[in-house]
Parts: sequence; structure tokens; C-alpha cells
Amino acid sequence: MPDVAALALQLGLAPGSSALRQALTHSSYAAEHDGQSNERLEFLGDAVVNLAVADYIVGRYPLVNEGAASVLRSRVVNEDSLAAAARELSLGDLLFLGRGVLKERGHERSSLLADTFEAVVAAVYLESGYDAARDVVVRYLESTIVAASHDDSLDPKTRLKRWAESQGLGTPEYEVVASGPSHDTTFVATVSVGAIVARAQGPSKKRAEANAAAVAWEEMIDA
Repeated sequence: MPDVAALALQLGLAPGSSALRQALTHSSYAAEHDGQSNERLEFLGDAVVNLAVADYIVGRYPLVNEGAASVLRSRVVNEDSLAAAARELSLGDLLFLGRGVLKERGHERSSLLADTFEAVVAAVYLESGYDAARDVVVRYLESTIVAASHDDSLDPKTRLKRWAESQGLGTPEYEVVASGPSHDTTFVATVSVGAIVARAQGPSKKRAEANAAAVAWEEMIDA
């Protein structure tokens, strides 16, 4: 049977971490025992989890534009994935719940577990700093991020190509021109698909083409 001290060690916290105990304290238990609930930590943890996931996405997927990155984050930071992370940590077995919520098997409820995971991340953030909190988020959500990233719709070039072919326009054609010194080269890509011609630049040929595809996609939507 898991215990709070073991969880604390697993998260790099002191066995008697007061922040962790608060993170595991549901409002129903706090009301019955005149204590502090995890609601404020949940609020803070929501922001930390979102930042950590965004941080990871930007670092791991440099070619994903802002819109696709937002979609990817939304596929990761949601009740189902956060509850799954909480279950992996066995948080449901460690929750301090009021008698009524416990009787209703609240420790199995996904919404409650997701909130608790956010509160636990906040506890790590407060006691060990952002880097430690980010490590916890990545440790328990990385597989979800990677799985979500495999959706081809997140890749601007693939998305544009599929749309063009579905419209009978053939494969988008790219032309790339490089300029500047070898240590600071700028690449400008032009993509043509149907009546749309879009141009964008980037620090590499691949990035410039991806940026041009993203611009073409936006023009297609606005057309």
C-alpha cells in the first residue's frame, strides 16, 4: 500500500512535506478537520503543468508552429491524461477525503484525480522549484505528448499536402533561396499550391518550408 512519505521521496520532496500533504487534501476532508484544502495548489499547478508542457513542446518540436503547438498541448493537458498520471502515481490511494466523498468512491473520479495531480505538481514547484516540477510533468506526461504529436495534422507540410491532394491540386511545390554568411544563413521558402503562393523564412531549409506551408494554410482558410 503506497504512503505519503514514499510518494514524497519519489517526487524528490522531504518525507514530511507539508505542501504535499496539502496537495492531497480534498476540500471535503479540510472542511471536516478545519484544515487547508488543495484548491489553491490546484490553481497554481494548472499554470505550472501548462507551462511545463509548452516548454517541452517548444524544445522537442522546433518545427511545430504556434497553432499546432496549442492543439498539441490541449491534447495533453486535459482531465483524462492528468487523471492517468495521477493513477500512475497512485494518488487516489493517498487522498484525504471527507466521509461523504469517500463513500461515493471519489478517489476513483477522474476530475478529482486530475485536480490532485495539478496540486501535487504545485507542491513540487513550491518546495523544489520549476525545474523539478517540470521534470515531474515530463516524467508522467511525456508518453502522452509523444503519442499526440504523431498526428500528422500537427505537421504544416503534411497537412497542406493532404489538403492539396484531396482538392485535386497535386503536391505543393517548394523553392528555397539561401542568403547571408554561412554562420548566419537565412532561408526563404516559397510554396505554390493551386492559386496560392506563400512565402516565409527560417533558420534552415526545413524550417522555412514548414513556415511557408503554415502561411499557405492560413491563406487557404481565409480565402
